[in-house]
Formats: sequence, C-alpha cells, structure tokens
Amino acid sequence: MAIEAAGQGGSPAAIKDAPVETSLADLASPAATPAGGSAAAVMGGIGAALVAMVCHLTIGRKKYAAVEAELSAVLVAADALRLRMVAAIEEDVAAFGTVMAAYALPRETEAQIASRGAAIQAALRLATEAPLACARLCAEAIELAATVSAKGNATVISDGGVAVLAAHAALRSAALNVAVNLKAIEDRAFAAAARAEMETLLAAGAARAEATYLLVKTQLD
Repeated sequence: MAIEAAGQGGSPAAIKDAPVETSLADLASPAATPAGGSAAAVMGGIGAALVAMVCHLTIGRKKYAAVEAELSAVLVAADALRLRMVAAIEEDVAAFGTVMAAYALPRETEAQIASRGAAIQAALRLATEAPLACARLCAEAIELAATVSAKGNATVISDGGVAVLAAHAALRSAALNVAVNLKAIEDRAFAAAARAEMETLLAAGAARAEATYLLVKTQLD
C-alpha cells in the first residue's frame, strides 16, 4: 500500500467478487486500489485454498487413514483461513481509504494542521496493522501447507508445494506493505514492535517454506 498513491480506489466488494480477469485488470489499472496489500491477501488465500484441496483429496482414502483426523482439522483451519484472507482484502482497501482521507483533510490553520497530522498518524497505524495481520495469516498458511505437503496425498504433493510458495510470497508481500507505512509513523515504539514482529514472521516463514519446498521437490525428482 503506497502512502500517497494517486487515483481512485475500487470497492472491496467488487474486488473480492470480481472474476479473475477483472481483478487482474483492476490491479493493472492506475487506480490506487486494489494494490499490493490486496494482492498479498489474494496470494495467501490461494495458498489456503490449495491446502484445503490437498486435504479433500486425502481424507477418506484408506492409505491415509492414519492422518485423516489431523488433516480433517487442517481442512477446517484452511477453510477458515481462506475466508479471513478475503476479509484481509477488504481491510487493506479500507485502511488505504482512511490514509487518503486523512491526507485530504484541510490544513489552512494551525488547528487544522495539528488535527490533520494526528489523523494521518492514526491512519498510517491502521494501514500498518492491516498488512501485519495479513502477514500473521500467511504464516499460518505456511504451517498448514507444510503439514499437507508432508502428510497429504502424494499424488497432489505438488499442490502442497504451490500452497507453501503462494503463502510465503504473500507473507513477504505483506511485509513490504508494513515497511512502506512504518517509514512515516512517528510512534517509534509502535514502529519498532511492528518491525520486530515482521522480522520474526519472515525468518520463521522463510525457513519453513524452503524446507517444505525442498521436501516436495525431492519427492518429485
């Protein structure tokens, strides 16, 4: 999410309900939203959806009876995560709208300047919290994808690999959207805490995603 992007944004409902071709055209347009934050949530949702698919193609198979209970739980978690990713698309667009509204406030008087500054800082904080929340969801998706890649139906192990790669790309994308807003936040304690959490999520996510990718690739080679 760029802090001062130009253009008008689309509605969250249109973004999440639009056909894929329309959504990609919206991303390609000069409009301020949807943008990278929404794309991160979509990628995370794709990861969660693929986790669910692997679960569906594993549960009920005699060969995988030993992991059926575990993957049934993973399926429930993946479905819930996918829906939370959809909500994250809306949250990103709404947060960006708040930032743009704050920057548009009048600044003719000292009082207006102070009020506008406070509104911008509050909006930037919201715009940081939205992708940070998305990053947490992406970290969960990586863990679920790792589980299905290791224990799911071997005939769809490549889909587990794609799931973890999508979730990891989403995590790193969300991290960029956190970083772009942290630069302008004056509350350094908040910024430091957000940056530290993001670095922890990135480090753990990278290690888990790479290990899972190598596991999948080894099984396919």
